[in-house]
Amino acid sequence: MIQAHATHEPSAARPVPPPTRTIKVLLVDDHVLFRQALRHLLEAEPDIRVVGEAGDGRSAQQLADRFQPDVVLMDLSMPGVDGVSATRELKSSVPNLKIIILTMFAEDGYVIRAIRAGADAYLLKNSESARVIEAIRAVARGESVIEPQLATKLLSEFRRIAEFREEETVAGLTEREIQLLRLVASGLSNKEIAAELSLAESTVKNRLSLLFEKLGVKDRTQAAIYALSHGLITRKD
Repeated sequence: MIQAHATHEPSAARPVPPPTRTIKVLLVDDHVLFRQALRHLLEAEPDIRVVGEAGDGRSAQQLADRFQPDVVLMDLSMPGVDGVSATRELKSSVPNLKIIILTMFAEDGYVIRAIRAGADAYLLKNSESARVIEAIRAVARGESVIEPQLATKLLSEFRRIAEFREEETVAGLTEREIQLLRLVASGLSNKEIAAELSLAESTVKNRLSLLFEKLGVKDRTQAAIYALSHGLITRKD
């Protein structure tokens, strides 16, 4: 009988590739069917695991505390706590958490507010599925992702804002911001303010969004009250 003798090197001598790190993902969107479709898409990926789903920003915060995800896919328009507010709160409590905004809104103002709130990526819901998957892996690696068509508009808006950067003055506002606040308090519409400042109406809208966020106010009435209480306008204005 011929006996077979093992001639292979011990298996311990061969390097074993490290296991692929699993990225834990939390889905936040108020449309159940969209969440289900997204879960089905992501669970086909060997390195991605969906750990939970939320239908609003408040639930997202609770589930993030419970499941400790690596990445959150966040919608913007949701009942109760919206995506921007939820992003800001989550980033404040868990700075290393990566958040991808996945929305239908392509307007500059939404993009700017989301990024200022701490979003690591901004994608549209009509993006290719492969792009969403790669964005999850990219932000998990510490990278940032934004739709190309949005990046161009975003850079243009930041350049326009930078043109009016001045040293902060009264109440932490620049002269340009004070001028804008006074025009709002005087009751002018965005169109009228745009004509007064020789700006595009969309630019005025975006700057007002940023100004309201900076002041912590929600609308024009609150902005006017702020201006009055800080002595930026008088009652006869």
